[in-house]
Amino acid sequence: MTTAHIPVRDEPMTFATAAQLADSLREQDYVVDDELATVVHLATALDRPLLLEGPAGVGKTELAKALAAAGGRRLIRLQCYEGLDDNRVLYEWDYAKQLLHVQMMRDKAIEAADLYTEEFLSVRPLLESVLSEQPVVLLIDEVDRTEEAMEALLLEVLAERQVTIPEIGTFTARSVPWVVLTSNDTRELSAALKRRCLHYHLGFPTPQREREIVAVRAPQVEPAIVADVVELARTLRDLPLRKSPSISEVIDGARAAALLGHNVNDAVLLSTLVKFTSDRDIALRHLTDVPTAAAETVAPQRVTVAARPANTTTSAFRGRGGR
Repeated sequence: MTTAHIPVRDEPMTFATAAQLADSLREQDYVVDDELATVVHLATALDRPLLLEGPAGVGKTELAKALAAAGGRRLIRLQCYEGLDDNRVLYEWDYAKQLLHVQMMRDKAIEAADLYTEEFLSVRPLLESVLSEQPVVLLIDEVDRTEEAMEALLLEVLAERQVTIPEIGTFTARSVPWVVLTSNDTRELSAALKRRCLHYHLGFPTPQREREIVAVRAPQVEPAIVADVVELARTLRDLPLRKSPSISEVIDGARAAALLGHNVNDAVLLSTLVKFTSDRDIALRHLTDVPTAAAETVAPQRVTVAARPANTTTSAFRGRGGR
């Protein structure tokens, strides 16, 4: 669980329009297009959870962070992983504190009070978001990495904004959280979960949008360098790599290119954009083969025109088919 230290306003920030939300996100160095800004605005205005699906590295998690900062809300993050259980998602009882309380009461010859009260709860992200008096953004990150059964635990919070604890009762949200779920599309999420959310598929940005993003995050880098690195990243994303370059890696690549100046080349920049040896081999093979193939295509044409007369019939039937 992660709680971000973001300045919290006395009154929660609301956004009257999608344009206002986009401007507020831009102040947090997060660039959105009109369509995404509209969907996020609807999620906040309708108090509906927002499910963001798409490949890793396109800015889903960063959007939740920027939204929390723009709205002056505390960020509560639940990082999902395989094997995650309800004790890490909702709550667990602080048995050490309960035993200590029993011992203290025994020493004072006083009957121990009820051990199953809010005092002895160790709250986890979902319950913390419900109990918080301050407005929060609840980020449930990479929900597709958990088992499908874990989704059932999320439904009560997403639909009813409440958490039920058998020993105590039901806690209803003291302030309405903005909920953002992210998924890298590693498995299909249940229809029940999707039904409770607004949905948006966030893919890699257009070249123009990515250049704008890099320019905002790395303003010291010249536009020409940014354009070259963005184009290289787009080329790599078209290859069958295990992991395509993320936007943050493109930003790192642009900063590296600006730092190296004239000493930079594509092979060096791959250290910022490609993180698997097999991917690097594929990328190097592609980047070095393209110019060679072009040269081989052009050179024979010049030789053929100069060395062979036009309309010869014998050359067409030789072993290379007249090429």
